[in-house]
Amino acid sequence: MARFKHEIELPRFRRARALGRGWRWRCSLWIFSFTMLLFICFSFFVTKFYFHGSLQGQVGKEFFMRGNLNGEQRKSDVYLADKANLPSQVKDVDGSTSMNAQQNRSELESSRPPKRKSRKNYGPCQIELTESIGDLLEPENYMDFTKFTLEYVAKEGKLSEDDSFVPKFGGHQALEEREASFHATDQTIHCGFVKGPAEHPSSGFDLDEQDKDYMSSCHVAVSSCIFGSSDFLRRPASKKIGTYSKKNVCFVMFLDELTLKTLSSEGQVPDDQGYIGLWRIVKVKNLPYTDMRRTGKVAKFLAHRLFPSARYSIWIDSKMRLNADPLLIIEYFLWRKRSEYSISNHYDRHCVWEEVLQNKRLNKYNHTAIDEQFLFYQSDGLTKFNKSDMNSPLPSFVPEGSFIVRAHTPMSNLFSCLWFNEVDRFTSRDQLSFAYTFLKLKRMNPEKPFFLNMFKDCERRAVTKLFHHRAEVQQLHP
Repeated sequence: MARFKHEIELPRFRRARALGRGWRWRCSLWIFSFTMLLFICFSFFVTKFYFHGSLQGQVGKEFFMRGNLNGEQRKSDVYLADKANLPSQVKDVDGSTSMNAQQNRSELESSRPPKRKSRKNYGPCQIELTESIGDLLEPENYMDFTKFTLEYVAKEGKLSEDDSFVPKFGGHQALEEREASFHATDQTIHCGFVKGPAEHPSSGFDLDEQDKDYMSSCHVAVSSCIFGSSDFLRRPASKKIGTYSKKNVCFVMFLDELTLKTLSSEGQVPDDQGYIGLWRIVKVKNLPYTDMRRTGKVAKFLAHRLFPSARYSIWIDSKMRLNADPLLIIEYFLWRKRSEYSISNHYDRHCVWEEVLQNKRLNKYNHTAIDEQFLFYQSDGLTKFNKSDMNSPLPSFVPEGSFIVRAHTPMSNLFSCLWFNEVDRFTSRDQLSFAYTFLKLKRMNPEKPFFLNMFKDCERRAVTKLFHHRAEVQQLHP
């Protein structure tokens, strides 16, 4: 009996031992797996932390190097400021201005890369244009703005007997002359189209006499330009423009030889009267600058020089198409607002500091040239835009300059010349010089107001349609 019982319990004992060994094996496997998981997570965290720290170190080093470079640029800028007879500043013992510490901080801040913003959708907003031009009438005393007489430097002689004299389209304006030109008074100023001595060739932007005669007859002008075959030709929306405007408004497109050849190869050839659609094609010979963007500023800013008899002009960038009648645009943006110059604010940026960063980030222009211009403006009083300041003279310090509506009044003409001169002297990025030019003009003429209407960008989009530049389209569809 005892033997039988022993034979029965022995297998149970063996099964218990087998179960114990299996349980221990499973526990070991779980512990090993859990340990490996912790090790992998820890390794990933340490690697990420180390990389992030290294990146910060590299950025910090870049800030330090930029700070050293900007120090040399500040010396050059202080010299320029002294030459321009800018407002005196309290100087430290070592001769540096008391603004240096603030400039150092601002330069350090300007070196930081801008945060990437979420992509926004920008569209038109509803504006109430007059239904018809039939009842349009210029308001009584509309042109009763600040009065003075402007004349323009037409020719320069040699500054010295040096044979290296080279005529410049903008002329050789001294810093003292630049400073004096901001006064809204009877004066003769530099404003492009400056010729050199007789033995020197033209300074550029040469037009046929027939085109000059046509442009001299214009009272209302819509103009645009394409140089270097940088854009397609965008024709104004003919159905949106009334018969009266088609007959009485001058639509002028300035082109160079290269652009004309490109358009001809695409089947867009001027007719016998020189038109492509509503555009009167005006060929520009001897371009004044190798920078096509800077050359475009001649047509953009100097409409009062190109159309000497015009009372109003509208500038539209070549990447846009006009979708409204020009006379309705003048009524809405000038007459209704009682302004002599209208331009939209930028759709995204409002401070020049932001615009400087964006130009550098996208490599729009040489960084050293941008810094020199920016530091010069700071030394002459340019400050950051403060959106909380209810007394700010502008709703934004950065314009969207692709669409400008203006009356050819003395203050409007002076501002246009001053803005052009900044583009001629410094970089061709006109958004960097807009606020400085306006604020300095306002500061130096406190008793002579300049009525500038800065409207919302969505209003610009309501009367124009935006397209890509030719290069952008070719990148999208090679």
